[in-house]
Amino acid sequence: MILILQALFERGGPIMWPLLGCSLVSLTITIERLFYWTRQKWAFSMGRIDRMMALTDSAAYGDACHVDGVGRDAASGVLAAGLKHRQHGLTEAMQVEASGRIDGMKQGLSVLDTIVTMAPLLGILGTVLGIITSFELLGASGIEDPKAVTGGIAQALITTAAGLTVAIITLIPLNYFVERTQRETRRLEQLATQFEVAYRRSRSNSNPPPV
Repeated sequence: MILILQALFERGGPIMWPLLGCSLVSLTITIERLFYWTRQKWAFSMGRIDRMMALTDSAAYGDACHVDGVGRDAASGVLAAGLKHRQHGLTEAMQVEASGRIDGMKQGLSVLDTIVTMAPLLGILGTVLGIITSFELLGASGIEDPKAVTGGIAQALITTAAGLTVAIITLIPLNYFVERTQRETRRLEQLATQFEVAYRRSRSNSNPPPV
């Protein structure tokens, strides 16, 4: 199998090198993102969030910021940031922290998106170069050496197939990571809204309106 791939790589021409680079970059980012989301999954604890909510509801803001494991996951980090800067704007502080966390979730996705677009274009470029080579050989040898002509056509087909393969394989993890990011973003929004309600309720209970 390795020998077959090596032969196809050599027959594909120089365009196969940037396609190989794209595939290696795609693989590296995919593995790194899988580790990232695995860490996020194990770090998140709904019990931790509930504890922070309960402490905030009882106006124990300091204790809520120091619940065990706060900051390991995006959700608790966003809520803690809001409490730490509550005097200057709880909602704004959570929005800033959430924006930074979401940027971390999106890390590398723009590169994967570029590879999905660029790989087929590189394959098409290889196709064009292969066809040009075929016509040059055809003009030089005429129809006396058909094998020389088919070699250029084979190069064109190999690069096209390689470009499409890299793009398709990259598209699958890209869509998965985008969906995970959107899902986590929605969860952050929901938890932040619930947290604001708990905070406002605690403020109202600690400062009851005059009778």
